[in-house]
Amino acid sequence: QVQLIESGGGLVQAGGSLRLSCLDSGRTFGIDTMGWFRQAPGKEREFVAAIRWRSGSTYYADSVKGRFTISRDNAKNTVYLQMNSLKFEDTAVYYCAADTRYLTPYAPNAPSNYNYWGQGTQVTVSS
Repeated sequence: QVQLIESGGGLVQAGGSLRLSCLDSGRTFGIDTMGWFRQAPGKEREFVAAIRWRSGSTYYADSVKGRFTISRDNAKNTVYLQMNSLKFEDTAVYYCAADTRYLTPYAPNAPSNYNYWGQGTQVTVSS
């Protein structure tokens, strides 16, 4: 059973940095992809970044390219999201997600691609 636990959210000034962590406290065996999504008040959940567990291939939303970096530590069963040059519009609840179904066609930016979700962590960027 995959159990995702996010941490690292908080309040930061615009231009600052935060690093989010997502620990799979269950099992990582069988995980195809892990991703980060975010949801701001009154808006739909949107894709941020994803990483394919075995190959390490990464995918990013255009809005975060060059500012955010997704990475994984296989030994720690953890995925990270390093967020630099944060903007006010990055304010949202950030969710970690995992897929164990190896769906085709592959769509790492689609929430429907994922079958496990964390509880979310709040990121607030002050302007």
